[in-house]
Amino acid sequence: MKCFTYHLIKARYFVLAWCILACATNKGEEELTYTYTLEDGKKPNILFVISDDQSYPHASIYGEAWVQTPAFDRIAREGALFHNAFAASPGCSPSRAALLTGMYCWQLEDAGTHASEFPAQYTVYPDILEDLGYRVGYTRKGWGPGNWEISGRTRNPAGDAFQSKELEPPTTGISNNDYAANFAEFLEGRDADQPFCFWYGASEPHRVFEKGSGLNAGKDPSRVRVPPFLPDTPEIRSDLLDYALEIEWFDKHLAMMVEQLEEMGELDNTIIVVTSDNGMAFPRAKANLYEYGFHVPLAIRWGNKVKGNRNIHDLVSLIDLAPTFLEAASGESFREIQQEYPMEGKSLMNILLHEGSGKLDAQRKAVFSARERHSSSRWNNLTYPQRAIRTERFLYTRNFKPERWPAGAPQKYEQDGSLGPMHGAYHDIDACPTFDYLVENREDPAILPFFEMAVQKRPEEEFFDLEKDPFCLTNVAEDPAYKKELLDHRESLGGYLMRTGDPRISGNGDIYEMYVRYSPIREFPEPDWISDDELYDLSTK
Repeated sequence: MKCFTYHLIKARYFVLAWCILACATNKGEEELTYTYTLEDGKKPNILFVISDDQSYPHASIYGEAWVQTPAFDRIAREGALFHNAFAASPGCSPSRAALLTGMYCWQLEDAGTHASEFPAQYTVYPDILEDLGYRVGYTRKGWGPGNWEISGRTRNPAGDAFQSKELEPPTTGISNNDYAANFAEFLEGRDADQPFCFWYGASEPHRVFEKGSGLNAGKDPSRVRVPPFLPDTPEIRSDLLDYALEIEWFDKHLAMMVEQLEEMGELDNTIIVVTSDNGMAFPRAKANLYEYGFHVPLAIRWGNKVKGNRNIHDLVSLIDLAPTFLEAASGESFREIQQEYPMEGKSLMNILLHEGSGKLDAQRKAVFSARERHSSSRWNNLTYPQRAIRTERFLYTRNFKPERWPAGAPQKYEQDGSLGPMHGAYHDIDACPTFDYLVENREDPAILPFFEMAVQKRPEEEFFDLEKDPFCLTNVAEDPAYKKELLDHRESLGGYLMRTGDPRISGNGDIYEMYVRYSPIREFPEPDWISDDELYDLSTK
C-alpha cells in the first residue's frame, strides 16, 4: 500500500490565517436571565425522542402538509417550536455522540466520526442523571453505529436497552421494534416516584424505505414540496412520500408514549424533546453540511414550565440538550455539575422559561457542525473533512480536502475484485430510488445539474446567503459583494475551532484517518492525487 501525507505547510498556513482568540464571547450584550429551582426537590422526567434522518421543516406544524405529524404538532403547540435547531454533524454516530456529551464532534476523538468507538472518558448525560437518582433506558437506536464495548463501556451510552417487545411492521422498511411497548416495560420497572430519562430512538425514516409504500398508503404526490436541489419528477415525489410515511410511523409511537404519560399522571412533570439526528437520506442532504443535512426539527414540552404556542427562532444546537437536561434535573446544583462535567453546549433553560417568541437570547450568534467519515466511501477509508458555521443569515463551510469526492468515489471494486462501473459507488449517499434516478438519467440535460450538485467535487470554501438562497444552491464565496461577510465567517469559524481544540486546525487532522471503522469497509481505486513522495503511512490503520 502506498504511503501518503497531508500537506502540513498548507495546514499551518490556515492555522495562522485562522488564529483568532474566540468568536463566542458577546461582551456588552444583555444576558437573558431567569430563575429555576426544583420544586420541593422533585426532579422532572425526561422523554427524549429522536428520529433517524429527518430534515427541517418536515412536520405538519411547519407547514408541510404532505407529512402528517399530529403528536409532534401537539408537543409544539403545548410547548415551544424551534425553527433554527441544528445537529452537530450531518451523520448519525457523531451527531448522537455530540448530543450525549454536550460537546462538538472534534472534541470527542473517535466518537466524532462514524462507526468508530466511544471513548469512556467522555461522560454522557444519562450516566450523570443515573447518579442523580434517575432510571435511564432507551429503545431501538441509541448511540450508533459503532463499537461502544471496545472502549470499556458496559452499555450503550444512551442507557439500558429495552428491545424485547416487537410487532408486525406495516412495511418492509419499518422496524419491528414496538417502541411504545418497550417504553411501557421501562416504566413498569422503575421504583415509585423515581424520576426517569428515556431515549426513544426510532429507526425511521432511515433508509431503506419500501418503494411505493407512501403511494400505497394513499398519500397524495401532488402535495409534496420537492426541494429544488432535486428534480421534480413522479419518481422523486414517490420516494419523498415513502420518507413521509416513515416519519408518520415514528410520530404514531410518540403519540402512544404521550398517552401513557397522561394515564399515569406524569405528562406535565415530563420534559418531552422531539428532534432528529441529522437530515433526510437524499442526495445533497444527509452527510452534507447544507441546510437539509443538519437543520433539524425540534419541539419541547414541559407542562406549565414551558408556555405553549411559542415559536423560537434562536440558533440552537443539539449539544445544548445535555446541559438543559442536567440543569432541569439538578436545579440549584447545576453550577457544580457544570464544573465537574464541562460542556460546550449551553442550557436552553433561559429560552424555555421565557414566555416570548422570536429571537430571545442575544448571545446566540452562531452554531457549528462537522463532518469527517460517513460511510466507507473512499480509498483507504478516507474521510471527507468539513466544518461549518451557521449564523442567522449565512452558512459558511470549509472543505479541508477538496480533491476528494464529497459523495464518495464514483467507482469501487466488486467482491470478486473486478472494478465496478463508473458512477456505481458514491456511498456517502444512501442507496435510494432518488439517487438511482439521477444516475440513470444523468445524460438528460434537465437532470445533469442535479446529479452534479450531488456528487461533484467542491471548492475549499462554500458560502451561502440563506435569505436569498435557503436551499444552498449558489456558492457566493467568490462574489466580491460578500467579501466582508465571508472574511467575518471564515475568522469566526477558525477562531472557534482553535479555541475548542479542533485537530483539523491545530495541525493534527491526520488523526481522523487513523480511527478504526467497525462497520464493513469497501475497496476503491487509488486516487490520482496520491503521490509517491508523500510520507504519511496509513498501512497500519
